[in-house]
Amino acid sequence: MYSFANDYSEGACPKVLKALIETNDVQEAGYGLDDFSLETSNIIKNILENRNVDVHFITGGTPCNILAISLLKSYEAVIAAETGHINVHETGAIEATGHKILTVKGRYGKLNSNDIIRVVHQHGDEHMVKPKMVFISNATEFGTIYTKEELKDLYKTCKELNLYLYLDGARISNALVATGNDMTLKDICEYTDMFYIGGTKNGALIGEAMVIKNDELKPEFRYTMKQHGAMLAKGRLISVQFKALLENELYLENARNANIMAQALKYIFKQHGIPMYIDSQTNQIFPVISNKLLEKIKTKYLVTEWGKYDDERTIVRFACSWATKKEDLEEFFDDLVHFTEK
Repeated sequence: MYSFANDYSEGACPKVLKALIETNDVQEAGYGLDDFSLETSNIIKNILENRNVDVHFITGGTPCNILAISLLKSYEAVIAAETGHINVHETGAIEATGHKILTVKGRYGKLNSNDIIRVVHQHGDEHMVKPKMVFISNATEFGTIYTKEELKDLYKTCKELNLYLYLDGARISNALVATGNDMTLKDICEYTDMFYIGGTKNGALIGEAMVIKNDELKPEFRYTMKQHGAMLAKGRLISVQFKALLENELYLENARNANIMAQALKYIFKQHGIPMYIDSQTNQIFPVISNKLLEKIKTKYLVTEWGKYDDERTIVRFACSWATKKEDLEEFFDDLVHFTEK
């Protein structure tokens, strides 16, 4: 069974694994105070062209989201698209911190300023929770991306309404190399208060790099990390991986392969007359497949059923990764021909 179910089924990409092996015998300080973490933090600051940000290395995306939202006061809430990861796929982790998620419909995973303004105006006094943070993802759960102008407008609105803008960057590299993208990591840093650079879905064994720009969110963040079990004694395990990913822009190279493979897969479906639910330009695609054909596909491939389209068709997510090869798609093409001929 070959998996198109997600983009983290493999372990680490070879250069990351090599870096872990080469540094394995080096003794270092613990809890993210090691030389590798300090060096990698400086590399990230240089890429962002901002020496004033704080960088922390966290085990995964859900811990990042928990930590970010835990910084809010107990009566403060976070605004998110109803399809947002914190609302759909984190098992109530945010609610378990005592914070309410205020959801809006959004548009294929994206929020705009009107969504935010409407929610803030609906929560006008102390008898309701107080909106304080806006959560977005780039790329979104639908594989869509924000433009620089869209992000800039969201950030401007958040500043006017005294809200923090936090960006989940689990697939940030896929967004950066997507067709139509006009942003860099520097731009994302400029127009958010806090975001993370995803590694788990882009060739790291585990780990994300949290970047905090807003000075209000920086103090005592390590206390929050420790309290939530997010401070690794061997913190260097994550920073070593990120150093390898950032060297020679490997993180973009990995994401570019994932995107290219997904777009090629989309072309294969279209050749067979199978439409897309949304025209994503990143490494996730969403074909609308007949239930009969889907059952045949599932005999050889792992995929994610995204939702019912109608009584006879299902929206299915196919995700490609840094490790997806041309040969994998060629085999799928042959199988699809075989499945549709029957």
